Amino acid sequence: MVTLLPFIWSVYTSLKPTSEVFHVFTPLHKLNLGSYSYIIGQFPFGRWLFNSVLVGLIVTVGNLIVNTLAGYAFARLRFPLRGVIFYLFLGVMMVPGQVLLVPIYMLLANLGWINTYTGLTLPFLMSPFMIFLARQFFLGVPKDLEEAAIIDGVNYWGLFWRIFLPISRPLLAAEVILTFQSNWNSFQWPLLLANSQSMYTLPVGLNSFYGQYSAYWNSVMAGVILLTIPMIIVFLILQRQFIQGISTTGLK
Repeated sequence: MVTLLPFIWSVYTSLKPTSEVFHVFTPLHKLNLGSYSYIIGQFPFGRWLFNSVLVGLIVTVGNLIVNTLAGYAFARLRFPLRGVIFYLFLGVMMVPGQVLLVPIYMLLANLGWINTYTGLTLPFLMSPFMIFLARQFFLGVPKDLEEAAIIDGVNYWGLFWRIFLPISRPLLAAEVILTFQSNWNSFQWPLLLANSQSMYTLPVGLNSFYGQYSAYWNSVMAGVILLTIPMIIVFLILQRQFIQGISTTGLK
């Protein structure tokens, strides 16, 4: 109830007319969708939604490819300095994100990637935490499966495609939800890298709306609900695999 009540109250407030926003109880016959139509009609909401979906999909697919292959390599392949490289990846997780703001921004500015889709996606196509999660999952796969496939003449690439990838659906579902959620709700980097309204993602666009029209709390809440709905849909579709992937990762 502690978790649900703020969300329910946000939905309730978003349906109120402006004159009823600060009333605790509003008659049901006065509730309407005016705030939603106002946001969609008066602001480039469609453009912000398109940017968020496009950036979220590119980053999620990129992370699926990079993190899964890297996790497989760290778990099953033997190559020089494997342990050192892996712990360097883990070490990156200990560096506060604020420390990297200036150097990453300067790098992207020198490359001319500010206010572009490339700048909003390319630097975020991998995640040290997801690589660690994938490695732990692949370490839990029985060694017998790998040895039997090698005896049958399957190489490491074939092992990944024919053995490890088909049984890693829970891992992939967990990666999709965590990565898409993180990118969908991301505010700091899109705010720094997007200089024009046409490049805003939903969190940045709704923040600018909130700053200008902070008195219209019903419209602010309507924007928050619209931002939340896609993430709820993704989780409902993948929740079964997501819970399985989190609960079984690292278990043998």
